[in-house]
Amino acid sequence: MAFDVFGTVVDWRTSIAREASAFFAAAGVAGIDPHAFADQWRGLYQPAMEACRSGGRPYTRLDVLNRETLETLLTDHGIVADPERVADFALAWRRLDPWPDSVAGLTRLKARFPIVTLSNGNVALMLHLARFGGLPWDAILGAEATGVYKPLPQAYLGTADILGIAPEDLCLVAAHHSDLAAARGCGLRTAYVDRPLELGGTPKPDRRAAQDWDFAADSLTELADKLES
Repeated sequence: MAFDVFGTVVDWRTSIAREASAFFAAAGVAGIDPHAFADQWRGLYQPAMEACRSGGRPYTRLDVLNRETLETLLTDHGIVADPERVADFALAWRRLDPWPDSVAGLTRLKARFPIVTLSNGNVALMLHLARFGGLPWDAILGAEATGVYKPLPQAYLGTADILGIAPEDLCLVAAHHSDLAAARGCGLRTAYVDRPLELGGTPKPDRRAAQDWDFAADSLTELADKLES
């Protein structure tokens, strides 16, 4: 089983808002909603990766893209802060809290299946995130292992190839219909985990891409229940 991480396994929005609040307080910045700032930062995520996907620039690690997009966002807000604080804030994506069911669900699923990441996060980011949240991965794979960002087909097919299995023997677990649709298009099996609070309760923009996935659950522990039955 391969897992999307941001939004599926970890609550990026609440965690980034917490980090933003601390950063603003230390920098003496007032009047910026930290949750709105988290949304804005995340909003620069896909355009930054698209430059790599389209061939406009070589594959660049997400840690680097996060630093670049943060600096863009700080400039847009007219914020000038200590470079060391900015560097630390850029790594906030390594300090995201798991959803309450994530560790227990992953632990149960790992008892039956190898569990790996299939994330756009680079290895160092995923390693720190795993240690921060106690995520029990068997292996960290995804963008840096394949050299491409989802939803390019090689992200999914390359992960299966690294694992030495056929695409149909790999199941992507994700909270995003567009990610699952791309995986299914490559022959992977699919498991949808609903995370209605990922965007603070706002409906997700890819909900129209929903399909009848192979499995569907409201949590990773419920997914484990279904696969154990």
